[in-house]
Amino acid sequence: MTTSLIFKQLFDQTSATYSYLLADVESRQAVFIDTVYEQHDRDLSLIRELKLELLACLETHCHADHVTGAWLLKYTTDCKIIASEYSGIEALDNKLAHGDQVKFGGHALTVISTPGHTNGCISFVTDDRLMVFTGDSLLIRGCGRTDFQQGSAKQLFHSIKDRLFALPDDCIIYPAHDYSGRTASMIGEEKEHNPRIGGYANENDFVGYMENMALPHPKKLEIAVPANLKAGRPADDQLPKQPDWGPVVISYSGVTEISPQWVASHRTELHVLDVRTAVETAEESTRIQGAQLIPINELRDRINEVPKNRPVVTICRAGKRSVLAANILRDAGWHKVANISGGLLRWQDEGLPVHT
Repeated sequence: MTTSLIFKQLFDQTSATYSYLLADVESRQAVFIDTVYEQHDRDLSLIRELKLELLACLETHCHADHVTGAWLLKYTTDCKIIASEYSGIEALDNKLAHGDQVKFGGHALTVISTPGHTNGCISFVTDDRLMVFTGDSLLIRGCGRTDFQQGSAKQLFHSIKDRLFALPDDCIIYPAHDYSGRTASMIGEEKEHNPRIGGYANENDFVGYMENMALPHPKKLEIAVPANLKAGRPADDQLPKQPDWGPVVISYSGVTEISPQWVASHRTELHVLDVRTAVETAEESTRIQGAQLIPINELRDRINEVPKNRPVVTICRAGKRSVLAANILRDAGWHKVANISGGLLRWQDEGLPVHT
């Protein structure tokens, strides 16, 4: 993998779905492959923390086991939604065909048409042919099912044998799913060891296997397919519910944070909890006017001293221990709580008022 490429493999536990964020190091332009609706906060935080410009959400196909996060990311980042011309997905910004390219910075993904799981399946291969994102077409020691959504075992056989297996043996396969904790494979491995299509398997072997699997339909089929035909756009255009007390942001690490500027301008509406030690506050001789001081090591024993009638924002010197304080409060039943991003150091750097 080239060093000029940022690459992140992300996982949704519920649907066992892998999403992939790829970005050009120099330009910061990025694309996101097969996002998941419920992971929007995580994905958006990662984009923002890495200071990326998301150009497009790419769909390998219309999924049946989870709802895509493409529409939400378009709403929040103004990116494009791109998929196969045969995917059936409405309101695509670009429709892709075999051989098309999706460019971001100095990189490009080439489209390989790989129908069979659905008739709109595509895979994306990097310009150096060292990475391929196969969606549900080719999995690690498996492949996508072919018994619904215009699936065809014969089509999938030729998509894999004639197109994916034509890639270099050392090309790394990144699928849309794995249910056993595996993260990647290689073309050469699957050509030899895939139990459905590897080794000496011919079309009759593969079709006979696929047509007799008798799998139950995905649990979310009736929800996921209609939603994904609209690129994940909610039927009522209702956005996921956000906290009603302030513009909190959930970081990629899962920390609920709020900006010092907003806290300063809404100070009278909030309760500020300073979790530095008494020695620190004495030595540094600065604090936010009216902040309650409970050192982090005493918080669990003194937690009932923290009021519940107002949102609580936590702070310390650098905004690290106060993350733990916010978690302690949340676990104990405080619902309106957030960490002040960057702590007192950022607060002072931004020229906000302190009490000495």
